[in-house]
Amino acid sequence: MAGIKRLLKRHMVWIVLVAVAAPLLLTLYLQYESLTELRRTTPVANKAMMRKYLATLAGQVEDAYRAGAEQTLSIPPGMFDRIRIHTRYSDAAPYFERACSSLAKRAFVGYTGEIEKGKDYSIVLFYDPEAMRFTREPGSPQWRAAHEASSQWLYYASLEVDMLNLPPGSAIPMTVSEADPENRIITRPILDAQYRVIGVSGMIVDPSPLKDQLLPQIVEESLPKFFPEDSREVVITLKDGQGNMVYTNRVYANRDSSAQGYELYEPLQFIFKDWRLDIQMTYGPEEHRATIGFIKDLSLMIMMALLVIAGIFMALRTASREMKLSQMKADFVSNVSHELRTPLASIRVFGEFLRLDRVKEHHKVREYGQHIEDESRRLTQLINNILDFSRMESGYKTYSFTEADVLEIVTETIKAHEMRLSESGFKVLVERPPFPLPLASVDPDAIARAFANLLDNAVKYSTSVKEITVSVAKKDEFIAISVTDRGIGIPREEREKIFEKFYRVGTGLVHNVKGSGLGLSLVKHIVEAHGGIVTVSSKPGAGSTFTMYLPAGVRASTGEAANGDLPLGGDAQGKRQKTEEKSGSGLDVEIESVKGRVRV
Repeated sequence: MAGIKRLLKRHMVWIVLVAVAAPLLLTLYLQYESLTELRRTTPVANKAMMRKYLATLAGQVEDAYRAGAEQTLSIPPGMFDRIRIHTRYSDAAPYFERACSSLAKRAFVGYTGEIEKGKDYSIVLFYDPEAMRFTREPGSPQWRAAHEASSQWLYYASLEVDMLNLPPGSAIPMTVSEADPENRIITRPILDAQYRVIGVSGMIVDPSPLKDQLLPQIVEESLPKFFPEDSREVVITLKDGQGNMVYTNRVYANRDSSAQGYELYEPLQFIFKDWRLDIQMTYGPEEHRATIGFIKDLSLMIMMALLVIAGIFMALRTASREMKLSQMKADFVSNVSHELRTPLASIRVFGEFLRLDRVKEHHKVREYGQHIEDESRRLTQLINNILDFSRMESGYKTYSFTEADVLEIVTETIKAHEMRLSESGFKVLVERPPFPLPLASVDPDAIARAFANLLDNAVKYSTSVKEITVSVAKKDEFIAISVTDRGIGIPREEREKIFEKFYRVGTGLVHNVKGSGLGLSLVKHIVEAHGGIVTVSSKPGAGSTFTMYLPAGVRASTGEAANGDLPLGGDAQGKRQKTEEKSGSGLDVEIESVKGRVRV
């Protein structure tokens, strides 16, 4: 059970993310299905709307021509009789002058008669509006077209019987003849009181008003009603029987609509039956538009889902980091408490021995005093680390820069830790440069504390090989201080994290090593405050090397980094002479020097 809790705690971010992402992905899938269905049905619905609009246009054109024909061809029977008697001038002329529609190119009447020997004849008279009379134009194309269009009604007139069988009050039918495309004719029978056909009236249709006035007006009035949002995108064209465009509401339609991969059309029903109305959109086929809309909506939906997931992930990651930081702080408090208790316990024990006068030998008294001093230094270092960290976090940490010998700082720090290193059985090898180092503008106490932390880490994480190498050398424009141990090493994925506050390597090899988790964080802060950097090179099982690069020479302003690239390696140059010297406490220290020896 505890293992499951640890597993849940360790992977809490991913567990919560999956718990949130699962319904989000389900919603995304349902939205996808909805968009797919919308993509399929939208073109169908839009096409249906376009067909309905075309049918409406064709119906309005038909209504206009029916109304024009009804107005022009509704000749009273009595007036028609007078026309037959007075063919050149009659009181019927004012009727045509008043009633002739603008949609008519010419108006005419026709009737039949009988000559000797029982032969029938038919006459078609055209109304001349300029002379205000009726004229015959035998042999002309219009005359032939009028005779052909009137032949059915003239035949009924010759029989003098009711061939229509119309109930009283019914509308008189009209017929359309388009045998001659240049002379399209609408005819209407003239009936007497007994509903017998006595003649015919007709009009030759003029196509100009259709394309110049009638259709543009209908389109302008009806288009915004059918397409309130896309009226500017709709292209309406009228094509004749040869496919030539005779009208368009958009210049865009000059391009062939079939080239757009999409076209809907509706033929005219009453007159101009070989003509058709076309409709298309400036953006191309509806399927293409639906696909683009589908892609846009889906992309926006996916982007929003990703943003939500990313936001949740970042929030959970932040929460997880805060939880880890809280746990690290708790571990820090526990570790610091242990670190404080250990030297305090040692000081108390040795102090009690001295107070009770249980130690008689002089060298033992000195030894216990040395232990108390060492533990006090250890306690002081720990407290200083905590105080420095507190100042760094609050932004009140300051440094007192002065010209100092870095090698001397390193030597003094090693000497200060002599007792502890000796008791732990460690052997320290100090590699000195073959030539004197330049002075550096540093805070001696801060550099000593940073170096002491590296030295303390080398002791903590060493294994059976208790050997530490300290190297001080000038590399380009920097003084490099390196601490090398033969310990457990650091995994590659941990190397960047070890400089974070409270962070400690998670491998099981170090779970018993006590520490506050602040040492390397303080080292990094101190070195960077001096204008340098700290690096680490390590191989698991073979040890680690931490190097502090400090700007060499006296700087013009405090805390200003020296110019030049930061070197990441290199050995001290020149001939080295190794000597070995025994310190008073029994610590073996090897010192490399060009001239003389340094006692540590």
